[in-house]
Amino acid sequence: MALETPPPSPSLGIALALGFVAGAVSVLTFLEGSVALLSALGGLKTNLYSLRPVPPLGVPQIASNAFWGGVWGIVFAAIAQRPLRGARYWLAGVVLGAVALPMVGWFVVAPLKGQPLAAGWNVSRMGLSMLINGMWGLGTAVIYRLLRLRR
Repeated sequence: MALETPPPSPSLGIALALGFVAGAVSVLTFLEGSVALLSALGGLKTNLYSLRPVPPLGVPQIASNAFWGGVWGIVFAAIAQRPLRGARYWLAGVVLGAVALPMVGWFVVAPLKGQPLAAGWNVSRMGLSMLINGMWGLGTAVIYRLLRLRR
């Protein structure tokens, strides 16, 4: 079955569970792959698959990222329940990742963690965040579609 053929709609619970899996797996593949590529090109200096403990629970950074990617994957699955076809489907994933995730990170999460708003208004950091998270969104859309095709 081609990726452009919409798969049958699963029940909402199954769709949301598939969204969680797609978002978490996208962190481990598309997001970390983007970070690896940008690091290899010299545009980013960071650790891949970081095991650094993250407060308040002390879980490894990569586990935290995968969990939150899964939560955002649920949001994507809820959006994808609408009949999105063709480019609109893929655009929904990219926009969720490239726009919604950074906005929440910059204006909700950063202040809660005592960090500057919008990455300190550093345009380069902001652009990298949008690019990396946009790749997460694209990956979530790809993985979600593939998981639904297998059902």
